[in-house]
Amino acid sequence: MKISILKSYLNESIQHVSKAISSRTTIPILTGIKFDVNYQGVTLTASDTDISIQSFIPLEEDGKTIVSVEQAGSVVLPAKFFVEIIKKLPSQEVHMEVKDNFNTFISAGATEIQLVGLDPEEFPILPSIEENQTLSIPGDLLKNMIKQTVFSISTHETTPILTGVLWSLADNEFKFVATDRHRLATRSAHIEGADEIKFHNIVISGKTLNELSKIIPDQNSLVDIVVADNQVLFKIDRVLFYTRILDGTYPDTSRIIPSSYKTELVLETKKLSESIDRAYLLSREEKTNIVRMQTLDNGDIEISSSSSELGKVREELQVKDFKGEPLKISFNSKYMLDVLKVVESEELMISFTGVMSPIILKPTDNSSSQYVILPYRTTN
Repeated sequence: MKISILKSYLNESIQHVSKAISSRTTIPILTGIKFDVNYQGVTLTASDTDISIQSFIPLEEDGKTIVSVEQAGSVVLPAKFFVEIIKKLPSQEVHMEVKDNFNTFISAGATEIQLVGLDPEEFPILPSIEENQTLSIPGDLLKNMIKQTVFSISTHETTPILTGVLWSLADNEFKFVATDRHRLATRSAHIEGADEIKFHNIVISGKTLNELSKIIPDQNSLVDIVVADNQVLFKIDRVLFYTRILDGTYPDTSRIIPSSYKTELVLETKKLSESIDRAYLLSREEKTNIVRMQTLDNGDIEISSSSSELGKVREELQVKDFKGEPLKISFNSKYMLDVLKVVESEELMISFTGVMSPIILKPTDNSSSQYVILPYRTTN
């Protein structure tokens, strides 16, 4: 293998695939990035067995030469060092040559590096996925759906299925659900042209979805999604992102959200967020995160919290709309702030069926997302 390649393209591909490399792996070959060079271009691959990412660099783009191939071949290079060194090379063109025993020589400008490569034959083969049905979704919509649900996953490996986000697709409605048993986030979107595609109980690790989100470009390009028996493949420009579907059955969350409410409030999202953030400062010191909310006689609400060492905070917040019975409730302010960070609507409806019933939060301008937080039982 002997090539010359533009550093910017090589570095971008390395950054993409390196998201699949785990420092905890016990398989030496998986600490590396596999290079495959042929006369169509360069393919980089990395895997940690749960996710695999492949990135392709073409020989040229828009008439500009990106890669010059003198000799085709393959090698696996140690990722930890390789990722860092390519970023720091002094010139815009990088020369790479693999010699006997996979010793790899890299040069750029006056810099020369020798790396001990590994045998590419030992690298695992990527999953084989039948692409019978492909769902195409705008990249910015997919990123948004991930952001608005993934924060509600469980971080406890004791229930692995809850460390993921549940995906379902039926009748053109694509839906995400995430819960850690204390809170729940749902987000759905109508996808045109998905009439023939249906799936349910597809659960993808939240950590994986966060890594996927980093690869999806900000511009509104399409992401193709292929769902197979135990794998999902995402196609993003010249990147292929494979992930394993989590084993197990996701709990039925459909009964958590009530169909009618005793109390409904509409508040300004920004003001509510700022108020709870101030109250959180004290509740955090108490290591409980408990903040109290109660309706007042004038129709507004009071937000308060206290710390046995620091004192109390209390403030009144104007309500845009109020229906139903007076209410006094306590909740985890950290959970509430997590929701408020991802809500894009200027106003938010908060609904209750009673003191110890779930708190339902719904943006007023977008019925496709909904959030549930379980309240705390407190003595005062």
